[in-house]
Amino acid sequence: MLERGPVTLAFAAVVAALCLDVAIRHDPISVDFNTYMAAAQIGLHDGWSHIYDQGLVAIQQQLLAPGSRRQPFISPPTVAFTVAPLAVFPHPVAYVIWAVLTFGAFAAAMALAGISTGLSRWVAVVGALAPWWIMHSVNVGQVVPLVAAGLVVGWRLLRDRREVLAGIAFGAILLKPNTAMLVPLALLFATRYRALAAWGATAALVLLMTAAVLGPSGVMSYVNQMLGPWPGGADNVTLRGALDATGVFAAVLRTLIVVAVMGASYRMRASPGMVVPLAIVGSLLVSPYLHGSDLCLLAAAGWMIWEAQPKIAWRTLLAIAWVLASPFLYLRGESPHLTQWPWLEIALFLALLLSAIGPLTAWAGSRRRAPA
Repeated sequence: MLERGPVTLAFAAVVAALCLDVAIRHDPISVDFNTYMAAAQIGLHDGWSHIYDQGLVAIQQQLLAPGSRRQPFISPPTVAFTVAPLAVFPHPVAYVIWAVLTFGAFAAAMALAGISTGLSRWVAVVGALAPWWIMHSVNVGQVVPLVAAGLVVGWRLLRDRREVLAGIAFGAILLKPNTAMLVPLALLFATRYRALAAWGATAALVLLMTAAVLGPSGVMSYVNQMLGPWPGGADNVTLRGALDATGVFAAVLRTLIVVAVMGASYRMRASPGMVVPLAIVGSLLVSPYLHGSDLCLLAAAGWMIWEAQPKIAWRTLLAIAWVLASPFLYLRGESPHLTQWPWLEIALFLALLLSAIGPLTAWAGSRRRAPA
């Protein structure tokens, strides 16, 4: 009964935060979804090989949402394929369906995959939905909540030794690879070979189907889009934004992070509950291209650690991060700037490394709790 009071208060706090975030938003509505749907409409009417024709994308965006901000479509083709079924609806209706689907998928994944029981489970779920990044991603119509949902499901399946299904769930990474690119590498060094093989087979199947649908010219258009200059303003939440890391300095930092993920994944190979969030945080740190909405993956990683690590040291760190990301601060303009969030990722990453290399203390207790 003594623990019931704090849990109830925590639940009230996270519910209040989520309600506040849902009720008061200042984001441009559906701007990313407009771009996805523009590409899908081009694919359906002009052929999928043309979805990276940015002139056509701009025209379609204007037709779908007159006066809205225009931006190029540089997402993987899988994103356009995913939203294409919604083209049968009027665009505003399609956006609402998409927003409910993405938010609901992430929420349902955590609710079903959680380890906690009772009210504590809902504190974790609602708490992970409350940081400003989540509703921001939903409001702009981002695909990243679906990536987060897939990783959460894969995380639980991996803990339960259902590695093949876990690998298939990790296929959600293909919707936005830059946000979780190190997860397959972590599976390799954590000796989760069946999960890695299942992910590889899923990725190969998706890539073959994508190549068949796009055709050679469409594939080359995508490759050229990736090799060309990217839109500005997408490096605030990266090492460049936080540390002004460019050139050799950035390459060295990213190499060190990748090596650290490999070594720590091997050390924590008996604790998949910590390997996946380690890889997610590492991915966010090495990615050269991120937006604020991509921090949904940071919320997913934090939720995984919260569930796997009930020790007070971990939960204190995560609670501090939650307060900083909560709408209580964000809506007052007091939340950290985008360029400061990588510092939180660095702190969390270092804590994860300590849990891998340190003794079996409060920071490293996951090795005796999480099933293989």
